[in-house]
Amino acid sequence: MEKWEIMLKGQEKAQIQNYLHTNSYTQGFGLSLTEEDAKQLVIAHQKTLKEKQRFEFGEGILSKLIFAFCDSSYINQAEYKETLIELEEIFYEYKNESKDLITDDELVEYMAKTFEGECCGSIEYLRGTALAKLIRKLRMEHDGIWQEEE
Repeated sequence: MEKWEIMLKGQEKAQIQNYLHTNSYTQGFGLSLTEEDAKQLVIAHQKTLKEKQRFEFGEGILSKLIFAFCDSSYINQAEYKETLIELEEIFYEYKNESKDLITDDELVEYMAKTFEGECCGSIEYLRGTALAKLIRKLRMEHDGIWQEEE
């Protein structure tokens, strides 16, 4: 096994442990991940990064999404893992759409607030309408930057 593969395996194990560690907080909201769930989240994370043409150093955004959304009245245990996968996909999609003009923390906060409020827990509404409004707002605020790059 090459050094690169060993490093990636170590990183995957660390991510799994990190996701499992979130259970100590999320169980208070009736949500938890199994080891198998955590492994599937790592696989989905890698797939999402590849699809969205993103590269990350460090732990990634999923832990922040877990902590931001675990208290949602719209997320239940039965759909928890799938919801996390979708939220991560949406996050990276909109990081790309925004051309990184919004910080990770700002986007996570906006997503969580909007999901709980305006979206009434609808992933589809969050993915489409709510975040599209944010992108339009960012484009208007940074019009000069957008026109130069296009």
